[in-house]
Amino acid sequence: MARYGVLGATSWGITLAGLLERSGNDVAVLTRTSTEADAVDARRGLERLPELRLGQRVAIHTVPFEGPGLDGLVVAAPAQHLRATVRASRLPRDIPILSAAKGIELDSGARMSEVLEAEGWPPALIAAVSGPNLAHEIARGLPAAAVVGSISPETARVWQHALAGPAFRVYTCPDIVGVELGGALKNVIAIAAGAAWGLQFGANTVATIMTRGLAEMTRLGVACGAEPLTFQGLAGIGDLAATCFSPLSRNRRFGELLAQGKSVNDALGLIGETVEGAATAEVALSLAERFGVDLPITGEVARVVGGHKTIAQAMADLLSRPLKGEAAWDD
Repeated sequence: MARYGVLGATSWGITLAGLLERSGNDVAVLTRTSTEADAVDARRGLERLPELRLGQRVAIHTVPFEGPGLDGLVVAAPAQHLRATVRASRLPRDIPILSAAKGIELDSGARMSEVLEAEGWPPALIAAVSGPNLAHEIARGLPAAAVVGSISPETARVWQHALAGPAFRVYTCPDIVGVELGGALKNVIAIAAGAAWGLQFGANTVATIMTRGLAEMTRLGVACGAEPLTFQGLAGIGDLAATCFSPLSRNRRFGELLAQGKSVNDALGLIGETVEGAATAEVALSLAERFGVDLPITGEVARVVGGHKTIAQAMADLLSRPLKGEAAWDD
C-alpha cells in the first residue's frame, strides 16, 4: 500500500490529504510545529475547512519526519515559503514530489519546480498540480478535475493515480511550465476581477477582464517556454474561470475588499490565509519586463497592491488604453 506525505497543513494541503486517503493511500500530514500537529489531529482537519474530516489512514507528524518511508511527497506550502519548508523537512530527494503551490518565488522569479530542483530534486521526479480546484468544494466531494504537469510521464502518472477518485478526475500534461504559470498568473487576474465585483461592474466586466487576462497569461507563458494550448485547458481557462467567478476564491475576495476601500494589509488580515496573487503580481511584471511582454492588467494590479494607484485609477487607465484588434497575442 502506498504512503504519501503532505508537507503543509494549509486548506489545500489538507484537502489533498483527504483526496489521497479517499483513493486508498496512507497519508502523513507534516506540520511545522507540534502545536499545529496537535490542533490538526484533534480536529482531524482545520477549523477553516469544516467540510473535511480526515480518516484514520491519515497520521499527523511534525518535521523533520522520521516515520516510515514515503512513496511520494506533496508540498502544499505557500509559494513564498516553499523553499524554506522543503529545506526544513530534511526529506530524501529520491522520491516523486508534487508542488501544489500556485505562485512564483518573489526573490528569484523561479517557478516552484525550479525551486524544488534547486533544493535537490531531479527534474524527472518533479510535478505540479493545478486546475479549477476550490478547496471547500473538493472537500465536500463535489465533482472537479485537475491537471498534473511533469517532464516525466511516469511521475505524472504516479500523482494521477494517487489523487484520482470517483469525484476527482486527474489529467496529465508534459508542459509543467504552462501548468505552473497558469496556476500562478490566474491569481493576479482574479484580483482585478474581484475589484470589478467589488465595484458592482457586473459579469460583462469580469468576463472581459478574464478574457484579456487569459491573453496576458498566454503571452507571458509562451515567452517563458510554455505551450499556448496549455492555457486553454484546466490550468489556464479552467482555473481562471473558477477563480474569477467564485466567491470562495481568496484572490477574488482580496480584490473585492480593495475595491470596498480596505487597505492591502487590512484585506489580507480579513481573509486570514495566503493570497498568492498579491505577491505574484510584482514578480510576474518583472518577468514580463525581462521578456519584453506587455501585461496591462497585471501591471495595474501590481501598482494597486504596491500602493501606487487606487482601484478607480487603475480601472480608468485600463479603459482608456488605445484601441486595438483582438488577436491571440494582441494586448
